Amino acid sequence: MSKADHMLSIIWLLKTRNKMTAKQLAEALEINIRSVYRYIDSLCSSGVPIVAESGHNGGYSILKQFKESPLIFHLDEQKALIHAAAFAREGGYPFGAALNSAIEKLKKYTTYNQLQEINQHLTAFEVIVPGESSKNECALQRIEIAAAEKKSMIINYQKDEQLQPTMRQIDPYGLITWKGKWYIIAYCHLRHEMRSFRVDRILSFKETNITFIRPVHFSAREFFLSNIYPDLSVKEELIVIHIKGSKRIIDELCEHWFISYALLERTCQDAFITLTEKSMLTYMPHILLNFGSGIEIVEPNILKEKMINMAAEILAHYQK
Repeated sequence: MSKADHMLSIIWLLKTRNKMTAKQLAEALEINIRSVYRYIDSLCSSGVPIVAESGHNGGYSILKQFKESPLIFHLDEQKALIHAAAFAREGGYPFGAALNSAIEKLKKYTTYNQLQEINQHLTAFEVIVPGESSKNECALQRIEIAAAEKKSMIINYQKDEQLQPTMRQIDPYGLITWKGKWYIIAYCHLRHEMRSFRVDRILSFKETNITFIRPVHFSAREFFLSNIYPDLSVKEELIVIHIKGSKRIIDELCEHWFISYALLERTCQDAFITLTEKSMLTYMPHILLNFGSGIEIVEPNILKEKMINMAAEILAHYQK
């Protein structure tokens, strides 16, 4: 066994047998008693609260509160978990109370020096992620539980403000957060196909006792992204879009999540993007309007015409 295995074995023995002498530990692990002393010194240096009692009934034991701690983390691991929790909280993680409780437990079972260093790192690390408010927290919790337990739900969903809400039975496969919004990926019994539903557009819902079978290899993430990104598999239908601009503008353009996926080639002042005509006319004008006169559409002409028409509509709107 390695040194790490022996050290973990000592912790396990002390947690399960309450108190043991160095001789008993050495016999249980079949190692030299001097090795036991070295391993215990290393564990104490790592923050494990091992108490040594002398006398006839003496021996080594672990503080009671440490026995409740299931894992031991190094400082870098503790720091990473606390930083990740900051991302989760800012991103609208619906189980915030449980997350905060876990982080408090993590801090509780650290040494004083480790806690001081963790707090120093926390003051040097901030996360700002624009997202939805906590008004959907309870709903997200209930949806996640329904998805985990594979139970159908009845939702009253309003797809568009101009449309009437519809009651649907759905089989929730998972929750996705994307650009500050939460979505349920579910099988819709009304449409008889997989759909994504924005949580903030669900007017009401209730759980049912109806269970469903989730496909083994289904990925909610892959399904969602396949409907977000353009389909570039049909090569003959793709149109090459040529955009010119300064290096800074082209850099910003190519960093856009939609553009980066469809980017064919770029130079210092040029970007070449491949899209189907439908995707190009649906998404590109809205993206390119953000860059104003900082870019030039070299080709195709149908995209130029779409931009002209959109700009004319905006101008007419504000001239009313």
